[in-house]
Amino acid sequence: MLPEWSGRDEFDALVIRTDFSDDESWSAVVGELRRPGGPSDEFPATVQVVDAPAWSGATAEEVLAVVDGDDHVSVVFLADRHTMDSPVRALLALTTSWEDVSELDPVYYQELIDSPEPREFRAVPTAVHDVHVNLTLGNMGFAEFAQAAAEEPDQVLRPT
Repeated sequence: MLPEWSGRDEFDALVIRTDFSDDESWSAVVGELRRPGGPSDEFPATVQVVDAPAWSGATAEEVLAVVDGDDHVSVVFLADRHTMDSPVRALLALTTSWEDVSELDPVYYQELIDSPEPREFRAVPTAVHDVHVNLTLGNMGFAEFAQAAAEEPDQVLRPT
């Protein structure tokens, strides 16, 4: 059973650490997450970091099951094993809303069945705020960010 978190402002990006193998890499991730953003670093970093060993080894599905009850979370970022091993410390971005197409009638919904919306992509820590804010405000959709990440040579989203 994974623990709940508390005290998160709806405008804080939610980052959950699920890998505890490299404290040095984790410290670097947190440092990058807490850097101000924007063209002149005018926007403060607003992030809730969940750094509790109870989350160690949690899968994407397990994390999504816990955050599913929070209507203010449209995306959650995981610091998993890949993050700790990645030279760019790429976090796993997971959408909390997706459509289960397994029960749809293919006669009417073939396009959705053939091309379901992406559920995840990788992003460097400095891109977390841009993704979170734009999804929260409805300026962009998760699929747009996933597409931008897919177009990168290493398939990792970076700030624009």
